[in-house]
Amino acid sequence: METLVKNHGVQQADADGYRAVRRIVTGINAQGKSCFVSDGPTPNRTNRPGLPLAQVVWATGEARAPGDDPAPAGQAFAFHSKGGSLLRIVDFPPDRNYDEAQLKQFLDDSGVRDKSGARHFWFHKTESLDYAIVLEGEIWALLDEGETLMRPGDVLIQRATSHSWANRSDKPCRMAFVLLDLVEGEPL
Repeated sequence: METLVKNHGVQQADADGYRAVRRIVTGINAQGKSCFVSDGPTPNRTNRPGLPLAQVVWATGEARAPGDDPAPAGQAFAFHSKGGSLLRIVDFPPDRNYDEAQLKQFLDDSGVRDKSGARHFWFHKTESLDYAIVLEGEIWALLDEGETLMRPGDVLIQRATSHSWANRSDKPCRMAFVLLDLVEGEPL
């Protein structure tokens, strides 16, 4: 493994207006010393019209791509990884910018949409334990009963419950999600 350090600066917004997530990966060199293996924009980036921008930074478990990079460009990821974890950064646009029909189709295709008359178009449920961290902006976390405003630094522990994200502001909200597959029999 060669030592590679490419990027120490702040990344500028791309043509779509969102900043790429800088991914720094460590490893062990031929001398057995820790080193930086890569440093640059996260290669796995999904930007579909009408949906939030999602960047999978790293993956373990069944969703992990073969080879040295578990989250290369073009690798498709479900909401979570069976037997493992996903680290995903998501930029949520303001709610008014969504194509609700397209989002519902995406959630249906993923098999996670709450179809029980949910009060917001983003309502979904995954069989995962999720650590949801607001990095920039603000967003409302909605449950079947109740909601709370989250701001930078706030962390929500989402324990396989039906939930939604509502961006009622006029600016995007960037969040980090650590999505962990549930281990049968382990308490949430």
